[in-house]
Order: sequence, then structure tokens, then C-alpha cells
Amino acid sequence: MKTAQQSPALQFILDQDVKLTDRFVSFLMRFATFKSLKIHCKFLEISCDGIAWLFTWTAFIWLLSSQELYQIQANMLIGLILDIVIVAVIKAFVRRRRPSPVTDSYAIGPDKFSFPSGHASRAFYVLTFFTQLHALPIIFWMPITAWAVSVVLSRLVLRRHFILDVCAGALIGILEAAFLGLIWLSSDSANYLIGFLSEDKILSEST
Repeated sequence: MKTAQQSPALQFILDQDVKLTDRFVSFLMRFATFKSLKIHCKFLEISCDGIAWLFTWTAFIWLLSSQELYQIQANMLIGLILDIVIVAVIKAFVRRRRPSPVTDSYAIGPDKFSFPSGHASRAFYVLTFFTQLHALPIIFWMPITAWAVSVVLSRLVLRRHFILDVCAGALIGILEAAFLGLIWLSSDSANYLIGFLSEDKILSEST
């Protein structure tokens, strides 16, 4: 974080966060379950990348043109954009450095700032969206929860973030979903918004 205005209390918290993260990751690596998680960390990183989600969800809107889906599609898209903007603004302001430089060639556009974790915020936004706002059948809740938690843990294992980063990110994701619930687009508004992305399809369905 910014060192010019950093108080001794904040510095103490950050130092403890670094130590706790190191101890926690070392503890996780003692167990075979989390060692296997490390093997899948690269996939988990890509599976929750912001650009990948935005591109994939936009493609989903284009490919599956159904008025029954417009409301969920539009609201999810708003939340994804909101998440990217909020995380980018906070990172630009806080400017906390990552635990280690990102040098992996497979990583999709990683920035150099750590707080908060965009992957954690996005994972918990998606989790909250599909369990609270537009609830999927309960049979899917456990897999999507396991995915969200695994994404968060993978950020620590890959040394992309500290514990405070992922905790803040998860909280931000939940708050984003709660805010989206307050501004939830109606069916008519969602149809209008989707019209900017697939106008021809909506017009053909309405005639």
C-alpha cells in the first residue's frame, strides 16, 4: 500500500498479513488435497479471469437469444462490469504490491497490484448471484461453492495475493451482488439493454 501515508498500525497489520499468509500456505501444502489444488491453480486462475468472464458472458448473450434469459443475462453482465471497475479503482488507489511478480506466460493480463483480489471478488459475486439473486437448483450450490473457495485458495497458493487481499475481495463480491439485488433490472429494462448487443435477434422475436 502507499507508504507515504502509512501509519505504524497499518504497517503492523500488513506485516502480520504477510507472515500469516506464509504460514497458512505452508500449512495447506502439508495436505495432499491442497497439493493437488496447486496442480489446478492455473486452470482456476483462468476460470475466474475478468476479461474471460466478460467475453464468455457476452458470447453467451449472443449465442442463446431467448427473452426468458435476457433478465439474468443483463443483470449478470452489469455485475461483471461493476466488479471490474470497482476492483480496478481500489487497486489504483491502494497500490499494494503482490507477494511476488507475475511472470507466468499463461496468465491473462495480470496487473502488479494485490489489494483487493479481483478473482476472489468475482468468484464470490458469481457464487452469490447464482445462490441468492438467480438461484440455481440447490444441487449446483455445492459445486459452485467449491469452485469459488478453490479460486480464493489458489490465489494464495500461486502467491498472487495475501490473505487480507482475498478476504477483502470476497467481501466486495458479496456486496456487489447485494447492490445488484437493489438495482435489479426488470424484464423490460433487460430487454432494452440486451437490444444494444443483439438488436436484430430481439426485433425478430418481437415481430
